[in-house]
Amino acid sequence: MKIGVVGLGLIGGSIFKSLQVLGYDVVGISTSQGGKYENIYSDWKYLSECDVVFVCSPMNRVVADLKDLENYVSNDTIVADVSSLKGFVSKENFSYNFIPSHPMAGTEFSGFEHSFDGLFKGAKWVLTPNDGIVPDMLKKIITDMGAKIVVASPFEHDEAVALVSHMPLVLSQALFLTANDNSLAKTLAASGFRDMTRLALSSEEMACDMVEKNSENIQKAILKLYANIGGLIKDNYPEKIHEIKSEREKMYKDGVNVL
Repeated sequence: MKIGVVGLGLIGGSIFKSLQVLGYDVVGISTSQGGKYENIYSDWKYLSECDVVFVCSPMNRVVADLKDLENYVSNDTIVADVSSLKGFVSKENFSYNFIPSHPMAGTEFSGFEHSFDGLFKGAKWVLTPNDGIVPDMLKKIITDMGAKIVVASPFEHDEAVALVSHMPLVLSQALFLTANDNSLAKTLAASGFRDMTRLALSSEEMACDMVEKNSENIQKAILKLYANIGGLIKDNYPEKIHEIKSEREKMYKDGVNVL
């Protein structure tokens, strides 16, 4: 089995490095890293013999890259993108076997230099195939990297990630903006503020793509959050925070990986 990885940023680079460690025959395609490392090229012709290809381009370029890929791979090739939204890309039709996917893993850093083997261990990897069928070959590759597969519809996925990924990113940015003009607050800021604003360091390109393409779900999530904040502090606060703490602890006990 030969695997190709297009785009070697944090996610693509981590897929490439993880598969190398696992002993897979893998080639990387990158305009910036091509020729610098073994098995990394800038020419897409090296994808022609691949059985599986991961397309890890930024969301604003992924559809164009997926279309270009049709010129290099066969109809039997399994192709998966890694975009953090699935609705927009699931509407497209390609000549190869396209499986929209999203590994729920990452850090506040970006680029090949920050990618590493092991990024996906214990992480959820969402697949949203239009026909509901996930090829066994793709399942094996993903589980070999240590991820746990979750199958969902594109709509379910985009609504869910707004709650647990995209809204937290916007809130992290808004929290920093809110405190930024208070010099004493910034002087006193410690681990709580640091942890809650970590996502504000995320890739600007990725953040803009997520907010632009999932704005409706993000706005709904923020309105729901606003209502919950109001209800939380209105009455029975001790009882409510005890319930929240219990549910939060239960998530870990049930094996939910809260990133």
